[in-house]
Amino acid sequence: MTTTSTFSFAHRPLVPFAHDYQNGDSEPWHQHDCAQLLHSLSGVVRVDTAAGCWVVPPGRGVWLPAGTPHAIRITGNVAARTLFIDPLARADLPASCQIVQISPLLRELIVSAFDLPESYSPGSRHERIYELILDEIRLMPVLPFCLPEPETDVLRQLCQQIRSAPELLWSSAQAASLTSMSERTLNRHFQQQTGLSFGEWTRRARLLEALVRLAQGQPVLRVALDLGYGSHSAFTAMFRRVMGISPSDYFRNA
Repeated sequence: MTTTSTFSFAHRPLVPFAHDYQNGDSEPWHQHDCAQLLHSLSGVVRVDTAAGCWVVPPGRGVWLPAGTPHAIRITGNVAARTLFIDPLARADLPASCQIVQISPLLRELIVSAFDLPESYSPGSRHERIYELILDEIRLMPVLPFCLPEPETDVLRQLCQQIRSAPELLWSSAQAASLTSMSERTLNRHFQQQTGLSFGEWTRRARLLEALVRLAQGQPVLRVALDLGYGSHSAFTAMFRRVMGISPSDYFRNA
């Protein structure tokens, strides 16, 4: 059963909310009648929707449009700072779920939102801060930390097998055999239904699993070997190529 939370935007375009989660916490399926920007200061948040799985690394955020049913799972101790936003506040707010980069300016604006009054005068500094927050939300860069869910049962079951065994080096030929498809047909359907090639999807699945395990405090070498990488350096090279920083530095600086 999905519950719905409601917020009042009679006097302001957004409502800030702070909550600290402990490792292993979760929230059941629910939705909001407004848009949501959840910013994680530490730890990793996994958000499940009907469209796929969205993994929020520390220092990043997830955007959820109004009315999106979702469930949350927490890895590590997560300090979450959330903005609930009037979906009518701007006409061009993001229309789909996204993992987003939180700029230093937006991060400070989110913190400042907790000190803003609910009611304010037109043209005041408080109004300008609210409007600047909305401006920055429209400019958030999108990050590739989601696993789109295929539409058909046969590909959904395949994806579940891959997520259950991320250490295996899944090939499209192996996957095609499991689904009784030709390799060409598998790759075509995967691209059509997820927007990713089969190889891109499996690589992303391993990266997101790595983020969760690193957030649990597992050593980089252990994560690398457990996920099928031949060495610490091979895993670090992949991580640096995607994230722009080594895994040890990423979680140290988050």
